[in-house]
Amino acid sequence: MNQQDLDPDSTTDVGDVTNTEEELIRECEEMWKDMEECQNKLSLTGTETLTDSNAQLSLLIMQVKCLTAELSQWQKKTPEIIPLTEDVLITLGKEEFQKLRQDLEMVLSTMESKNEKLKEDLEREQRWLDEQQQIMESLNVLHSELKNKVETFSESRVFNELKTKMLNVKEYKEKLLSTLGKFLEDHFPLPDRSVKKKKKNIQESTVQLITLHEMLEILINRLFDVPHDPYVKISDSFWPPYVELLLRNGIALRHPEDPTRIRLEAFHQ
Repeated sequence: MNQQDLDPDSTTDVGDVTNTEEELIRECEEMWKDMEECQNKLSLTGTETLTDSNAQLSLLIMQVKCLTAELSQWQKKTPEIIPLTEDVLITLGKEEFQKLRQDLEMVLSTMESKNEKLKEDLEREQRWLDEQQQIMESLNVLHSELKNKVETFSESRVFNELKTKMLNVKEYKEKLLSTLGKFLEDHFPLPDRSVKKKKKNIQESTVQLITLHEMLEILINRLFDVPHDPYVKISDSFWPPYVELLLRNGIALRHPEDPTRIRLEAFHQ
């Protein structure tokens, strides 16, 4: 092989090549002997192992020897000059094109794999976009429905509905007050003056008494009109039995400091 690598027209002596081969063989034999010695030492030491620094040093020495022998061989070798003939150029061109083809095939394979990954990413993003569009369409439909409801729910309609409710509440209030008044008139009438005159120890009073219904209306109006001072002065028009009836049943409360004043119990609070 060394003889084939040499240029036939070179002036290098064949004997030099032979000497170089012998030198390489001799160095290889020396290295082999060194390896055998190292093996013998390892077998004698038994379980004893080299430290990391000694092992690394031995490997470096062997590498230096190999590189030195290879350098010496290349220094003694004469480079072969390839003639630039048509056949050689064609061969070199074919090799370059073959290498270029392999590189391009590798690039093509890499790009195809990247394209496949990008295609999968695109499909996934497209599915996500479709889902978002469906959600957006649903939200738009809901927004349109709510907008139509808001438009139809005009202020005039709200006012009319509130007005109707207020009228209904007012009618119910009047009906309730009328029913309450009728109940009070039937079951809690004013005292009969003809009976009162027959009693000897009772003097006839000229004050016009009011009904229990009227007393309750006075107390209710006072409670809502003047909530900070809801007490009413007990006048002569208040029949005392009705006043006691209201106090004993917890409907009215007496003033803690002025017993001549009463108020209605705040049942709404």
